[in-house]
Amino acid sequence: MNFETWEPVYERLLAEFGFDREADERARDELAELSEPFDESRLRVVDGASVAVVGAAPSLADEVDRAAAADYVFAASTAVDVLCDRGVSVDLMVTDLDKNPETARELTRRGVPVAAHAHGDNRSAIREWVPRFRSENVLATTQAAPVGAVVDYGGFTDGDRAAFLADEFGARELKFAGWQFDDPTVDETKARKLAWAERLLGWLERRRGEQFSVLDGRRSAPEPLDEEGRDFGDETRE
Repeated sequence: MNFETWEPVYERLLAEFGFDREADERARDELAELSEPFDESRLRVVDGASVAVVGAAPSLADEVDRAAAADYVFAASTAVDVLCDRGVSVDLMVTDLDKNPETARELTRRGVPVAAHAHGDNRSAIREWVPRFRSENVLATTQAAPVGAVVDYGGFTDGDRAAFLADEFGARELKFAGWQFDDPTVDETKARKLAWAERLLGWLERRRGEQFSVLDGRRSAPEPLDEEGRDFGDETRE
C-alpha cells in the first residue's frame, strides 16, 4: 500500500484521536536519522506463503499452536515474548517500543527483523532504544508520509500494522492468533484503537479479496471502510 492510498484513513485517525500530525512527522524524522534502508527482500520470503498475524491479547496463551501452524510469524509487541516462551520463532516483530523494547533489541542482535514504529508520543523511546538495535535488522515505519529509510505501508496499531506488512510483502494467506477486539482488560483509549484495528482489517480483507477468520461474525460493526478507505455510504470524498 502506498501513502496516497493510506493518507485518507490517516487523516481520519488524526481527527478522531486528536493526534498531532507535526508530532508524528517529528518522530518520523528522528527515526529516519537513526535508520538505514532495510533490505526488504528479507521479508519478501513470505510471498505466496501463509503468515500468522499475532496480537498480544490474553487469548494468545491458548492460540499459540495456531500461530505455529503458519509458514511465517509476524507478531506484535509482547506477543513475541509469549511465542518465544512457547518455543515459536518470530520472523518479524512489530512494535512502537512502548512495552518490551528490550525484546526488540535482543531480536535485532540475533538477526531477526523488527519493524520499529514512530509516532508523536514515542520520540523518547526512539532516541533511547533504536541506537541500541542492530540497524540492518530494523524496518523503520511511520503512520505519516514516508521519508528516507522510513516507510509507511498502512496500519495503526502494532497488530493490524503487522497484517498490512504481511500483505505488502506478498503473503498468500493471513492467519490470526491473539486477537480480542472486545478485550475487557484495556482502557477506553485502547478499546477505541482496537475498534479501529478491526475496521482496518476489514478494509484490508476487502482489498485482498480474502476473509479473515478473526472478523467472522463481526463484519457489520463497527462501520466498515470501503476499498478506498471511506465509510460505506460516504460520498463526500473523491
